Amino acid sequence: MTQEELDALMAGGLDDEVTTEDIAEDTAEDTVVDDVDDELKLEEKTDEEDSELKEAHEYRTSADMSWPPPPPTDDHKMVYQLDDVTKDSEVKAGEVFDKLEAINEFMMKAEESANEVIALIDSNIELFSTLCEKFPNVEEFCKALEDNKDMKSKVEGLVQAAQDTEDEVMMTMDIMQYQDIHRQKIERVINVMRALSRYMSTLFEGKIDDDKRVGSAVHIDGDESTENVVSNDDIEELIANLGKK
Repeated sequence: MTQEELDALMAGGLDDEVTTEDIAEDTAEDTVVDDVDDELKLEEKTDEEDSELKEAHEYRTSADMSWPPPPPTDDHKMVYQLDDVTKDSEVKAGEVFDKLEAINEFMMKAEESANEVIALIDSNIELFSTLCEKFPNVEEFCKALEDNKDMKSKVEGLVQAAQDTEDEVMMTMDIMQYQDIHRQKIERVINVMRALSRYMSTLFEGKIDDDKRVGSAVHIDGDESTENVVSNDDIEELIANLGKK
C-alpha cells in the first residue's frame, strides 16, 4: 500500500477501493520482507563469525604445518631484540628509581616542615592553657586552645601520611629490584643463544672457503620440482652444434 492510498483511506475517499483484505495482504507482504532481511543478516553474521574462526585456526600451531622463516632483518634477529629489551628496561628502571627517590625526598621535607609546625602549635597550646587557667571566664582563650589542639591533631595526621608514603616508596624500590633479576635472566638466555650459534657455526665449518667453491648446479637431471631440466640428449645436441660452428 502506498502513502497516497493510506492518505486517501484516512480521508475516507477509498472506502470502496481499499478493503481490510488489502491492508492485511500488504501487512503480510511487509512481514515476509522483514523476515527475509533478518535471515540474510543472520547468515551474513554467521559467515563473518566462521571466517574469523577460520582465520584464528590458521594461525594455530600444528604438527603438519610449517611456517616460512622471517627475513633476517634487525627486527627479526632474536639477539638484537633481546639486547634492546635489556637495554631499554635498564634505562627505564633507572628512571623509575630516580622518580621514587625524588618522591621520597619530597615526603621527608614535608614531614620536617610539619614537625616544625607542630612545635609552634605546642607553644600556642602551652600559652593558651596558661591564659585559660588565669582567665577562665574569657571564652576566646579556651576556644583558641581547642583550635590549636585540633590543628595539632590534623598536622600529626599529615606527618603520619608522609611516613606511610615513604614506607610505600621503599617497598616499591624493593619490588623494582626484580627488574634487575629479569634483566640478568634475559642476558643468560642471550649468552646461551650465542654459545649455540658459535657451536653450530663450528659444526658447519669447511676446509674450503665459500668464495673458492664450485657453483652448485641449478638443475640436475632427475629433478621433478622444475620443468627446466637439461637432459643428456640436449647436452649432446648442444655440443654437436658448437662443433659445427
